[in-house]
Amino acid sequence: MMERSQAVLSRREALAVTLAAGLSASLAPSRAFAASAPELAGNLSAFASKWVGPGKLPGLVVALGLPGRDTRYIARGSQGFLDTDAMEPDTLFRIYSMTKPVTGMATMILVDEGKIGLDQPIADFLPKFAKMMVQVTPDGSITDLKPAKTQITVRHLITHTSGLAYGIVQTGPIRDELFRRGLIPGSVSRLKIPGLDRGLHVKGLAAFADGMASMPLVYEPGTRWSYSPGLDLMGRVIEVVTGQTFDTFLQERLFGPLDMTSTGFRVAARDVGRLATNYGVLAGKLVPIDMPQNSVFLDKPPFLFGGAGLVSTPHDYDRFLRMIGGYGKLHGKRVMSEAAVRMGTSNLLPPAVPTGKIMGMKLDAFGAGGRVGRGAEEGIYGWSGAAGTVGTVDMRSGLTSGIYLQFMPPNALAVLPEFQQALRADATALLERD
Repeated sequence: MMERSQAVLSRREALAVTLAAGLSASLAPSRAFAASAPELAGNLSAFASKWVGPGKLPGLVVALGLPGRDTRYIARGSQGFLDTDAMEPDTLFRIYSMTKPVTGMATMILVDEGKIGLDQPIADFLPKFAKMMVQVTPDGSITDLKPAKTQITVRHLITHTSGLAYGIVQTGPIRDELFRRGLIPGSVSRLKIPGLDRGLHVKGLAAFADGMASMPLVYEPGTRWSYSPGLDLMGRVIEVVTGQTFDTFLQERLFGPLDMTSTGFRVAARDVGRLATNYGVLAGKLVPIDMPQNSVFLDKPPFLFGGAGLVSTPHDYDRFLRMIGGYGKLHGKRVMSEAAVRMGTSNLLPPAVPTGKIMGMKLDAFGAGGRVGRGAEEGIYGWSGAAGTVGTVDMRSGLTSGIYLQFMPPNALAVLPEFQQALRADATALLERD
């Protein structure tokens, strides 16, 4: 079994793997779109077939969306090794941190409407964040502190530059204190699994926000990119600003207008048959850690995890990505303003934040809850999830791509790098034929 430190390390490594797979994979040349969707999916079909079967994965779904065409879905296998239900575009997946772009775009709606400012201190909404303290040594003593020089802003929350401590990233006493206080923005299983069971959660977003305000920051706000619960805290800011619960706001402004009927923070009992099994990888073998019939996602969440709480389907999440690729429109219906989408998919990092290789991944730019590509990846926006899901959109061409499977950590198998290669190969072949 993994110890907690091993689980944290795996998550750090997994970030680099999933980001590389997701963002680079979306680089399909726009000239290729004249070809039909089936032609585009030859390598992806072979990839999906290769990875599904005994001793491999029980099933997966790949999504590829072309502007002006129906999204192409490639589904293989079943929802679990002991499940006869086939993988489908409407299978439910724990998308974990792919929740972050959703919260990020919800934030952009409010910024665009003038209800919050991108560089507005969050203490205007959550006064307990007015006088934060910062660790003198990151991940060191939680009593050797200094006053923060800068107020945490909305920009900081949605770009992981707030300095907030994250239990899946930090080490040492600050991580232990987060777990002790129940400041845990995410759930994996009802089972008590070493390395994944982090204890009891606080109840409600207000309690989570108050708890985080009482914790020291790891870094001075606006000076460093460090993966954080900023998007979870943003959910509470949205509640205070709108007077609505976070899930109600998402339903009214995004999920409802986009007809994302299967996306939410909890799986209804009637939908349990559509939920895929989540697996842990131990000694190279898949072991079920969250099965549909007793899934933790059947429970009311302790609070609404704006950074890792959503369950969704390939069909639903592709609609979200296509709306972004359409600069706020889906099938002619406007959901967000073009300005809000352009803002959210642009580089929002504070100027003082260094870029380059961070936590094992290349990070040159970051938008509203998702990484923004630069150079050869210019125009790509997206993010990944802890159980192997990845979703991206190419803002230059409108191409959307996603892979949906369920195992943790996602770097334990070479699935995502091969997904990247297959998607690139299909795009390259089409360009050569054109």
